[in-house]
Formats: sequence, C-alpha cells, structure tokens
Amino acid sequence: QVQLVESGGGLVQPGGSLRLSCAASGTNPRFTVMSWYRQAPGKQRELVASISRTGSTTYQDSVKGRFTISRDDARTTVYLQMNTLRPEDTAVYYCQSMNFITNQEYWGQGTQVTVSS
Repeated sequence: QVQLVESGGGLVQPGGSLRLSCAASGTNPRFTVMSWYRQAPGKQRELVASISRTGSTTYQDSVKGRFTISRDDARTTVYLQMNTLRPEDTAVYYCQSMNFITNQEYWGQGTQVTVSS
C-alpha cells in the first residue's frame, strides 16, 4: 500500500523560506515520478515541481529560481526547498507519486503553507 506523508508547512513572512518533506512508502522508485502540487483557495490544483527517477527536474515558471525539488539517495523522500516566498505562494501543498508503468497516482494529505506578514 502506497502512503505519502508530508511535513514542513507553516506560516512564514514574505521573503522567508520553508522546506517541505514527503516520505513515501510502498512505492517502486524505479518506476516513480514524484511531484509537488499546490492548491490555493478558490483555485485549481497546479503542478509546482517534479523529479523523475533519473533525477531530472521540472518547475512551474513562477517558482523557477526560488524553489528546488530534491530527493534522498533511497528515492523514498522528496523535498521542496522554498526560498524567497511570496504571498501568492500561499496554498495547501500536496505530494504526488505516479507510477509511469501502471499510471497509478497517489496523493498525500497536504500541508498548509501561508506566506504573510
């Protein structure tokens, strides 16, 4: 059974930093793409960043140069380092795991990030 557990959200002032973590269990790292999504109130969920099994990364344009997605050597924990945070980054952040062989996707429960002075 796949389980994703996010942590690291919270309240931060504009310009501050946060690091989100997503601990995955039950996944097969050889066939898995890990991503971070976010959903702000009244808006659709949007892709923030992804990291492939080979380590290649992609980012939404609005976070390029500010956010960094990474993972541990075992490829079971994914991180999102968020720097120079803006009020518009306020959202619930979700971790997603997708098996590109079976096309099954799994979601974490979400962690709230609030950027406010």
